[in-house]
Amino acid sequence: MDFNTLHPNLKFTAEIERDIINYLDISIQKLLKTSIYRKPTFRDTIIPYTSNHPTQHKYAVVKFLSNRLNAYNLQEQEYKQELSVIQNILHNNSFPIKPQKQQPNNTKRQHSTQTSKHKWATFTYKGKETLYITNMFRHTDLKIAFCTNNTLESLLKHRNLPTDKYALYVVHKLTCPDCKKAYVGKTGRRFSICYKEHKSAFHNNGHTSKFAQQLHEEAHSFGPISNSMQVLHHQR
Repeated sequence: MDFNTLHPNLKFTAEIERDIINYLDISIQKLLKTSIYRKPTFRDTIIPYTSNHPTQHKYAVVKFLSNRLNAYNLQEQEYKQELSVIQNILHNNSFPIKPQKQQPNNTKRQHSTQTSKHKWATFTYKGKETLYITNMFRHTDLKIAFCTNNTLESLLKHRNLPTDKYALYVVHKLTCPDCKKAYVGKTGRRFSICYKEHKSAFHNNGHTSKFAQQLHEEAHSFGPISNSMQVLHHQR
């Protein structure tokens, strides 16, 4: 096809004529009858109404569904069917369902020609308290955009462990550098503190460390931390 020669990323394909052709989110029939198309993998999950998100974020999808419903030239049957789907989506996500009047399909959106310069500021949404603060700027030139911390990225992202492995709360193993006998222990404190106590007990011939006692009994050396210490498990 000629379109494909314009750019290497263009991959238009020819489709055999059928009674219905699905293109983007529209189903076009031979008789110029359109309806809303959804992929088989579609799920009706949106931001729940009970979620701790700004109201603007929750109703953004609702506004999109409503605008699409009235922007396409849907027949009465398809209009009612799509309206029922939207109501089910809202119901499944705990939204209050309000009756919606059918708007004329030939309604055109009027774009504002006024151009005004505004400054924008971002607030992390924490609840109603955030709205009390941002409402103070309602009649100013400062516009507010909300963001949230409870995103999928924050839930799925692995927590970064400290780069210093000796600063972790760990199950560890101390190995004698001479006879290779090992001591396995678990500490609820940072291992760097625990290691210093083992080393102090070795130098002072103390009895607070079983590892240090074994080294003294065998007359073995303590060795550097890099050779004797091994992290077996990180405690979160």
